[in-house]
Amino acid sequence: MAIMLAAGKGTRMKSKKSKLVQKIYGKEIIKRAVENAKKAGINNIVAVVGYMKDEIMQVLGDEVQYAIQEEMLGTGHAVMQATKYLEGKKGKVLILNGDHPIIRPETLKRLYEESNKRGEVGTILSIYYDKPNAYGRIIHDEKGEVSAIVEYKDCNEEQVNIKEVNAGMYCFDIEELLKALKELTTDNAQGEYYLTDVIKIMHEKGLKTGSIIVEDYTEMLGVNDRVELQMITKFLQMRINTEHMRNGVTIEDINNTYIYDDVEIGMDTVIHPNTTIKSGVVIGEDCEIGPNSYIREGCKLANKVKIGSFVEIKKAIIGEGSKVPHLSYMGDCEIGEKCNIGCGTITCNYDGLHKSKTIIGNHSFIGSNTNLVAPVTVGDNTFIAAGSTITDDVPEYALAIARQRQTNKENWNKK
Repeated sequence: MAIMLAAGKGTRMKSKKSKLVQKIYGKEIIKRAVENAKKAGINNIVAVVGYMKDEIMQVLGDEVQYAIQEEMLGTGHAVMQATKYLEGKKGKVLILNGDHPIIRPETLKRLYEESNKRGEVGTILSIYYDKPNAYGRIIHDEKGEVSAIVEYKDCNEEQVNIKEVNAGMYCFDIEELLKALKELTTDNAQGEYYLTDVIKIMHEKGLKTGSIIVEDYTEMLGVNDRVELQMITKFLQMRINTEHMRNGVTIEDINNTYIYDDVEIGMDTVIHPNTTIKSGVVIGEDCEIGPNSYIREGCKLANKVKIGSFVEIKKAIIGEGSKVPHLSYMGDCEIGEKCNIGCGTITCNYDGLHKSKTIIGNHSFIGSNTNLVAPVTVGDNTFIAAGSTITDDVPEYALAIARQRQTNKENWNKK
């Protein structure tokens, strides 16, 4: 089980919308946080919402249950609003932050498993920073257990120099958490109910508490403004691109290639610079993509496909060895094997009301500047003359020419 804290105002984002519905690679921050928890095996999630809650609830729908925090009285107060979902339950609950969108599911799973293995009633994720700035400091006792988390504003001179800091995510024993929440007070610099005080309360009762250090600090980064939003997007971009490269994909320019989540790319495929590949796309082996190409949702490319410069494809299934070399739009289409799509070819897939499909058979050659007005089917082994607008089906082995005969009017321009 997990409680996702998502009630804060996030005013530094300077937006008419909640910061949690701002998008990273096409997906809302809060949705990413919830999906990461689910990928870690946590299916029972309660989102604590407050400010602009309707926007958050619209994004998450029935993926989670909801608790409402009407007043912003601190993280401890936020968790208190979700206690009705904890009453009568045993086991562990994770406390997570809705504005931390790129924590790895493996890290959340490790937090849960290590807390159980160690027999801790409270376990926190922590990070080491050389310059910890305003983060809460982790205090250990002589046995190495966490005795307290001290918020920066409440630190004394010695505590300020501690470099292990709180990452803001926890795993608690449900029964002990419910007891500790009842003992929280607002006796601190900000006059709020600190969730961090739960660790101190547990430790003072002789209960075992600890921390797990996260090596990759980027996982623990939250989003507060648009600068941090861009920074986290960049970290996610590097993580995704690096993973593909380690799986055998050549990415010529890791900084200027934009591959969204959940993309499959086969070995020995080459991705040229300034290419964008959206979520759910499947690309085979030995393909060549880009530069400056845009592979949108619903695309499936077989082995040895070439998508060249300034090409956009959407909901396209492209057979082995086919080429769309440059300056074309191919949407809502199926292209067979070993086809050549000439420069400037487009599928006219939208009539203003409906999207329609274009089907191109195997071994077909589509001349430059062809308009394929869907719905239309082009058979195997066909040839379409350059500059044609194809509105009718083309049979196998045919040559299709759909353009007006040229007329030259001599001396016309002298007038």
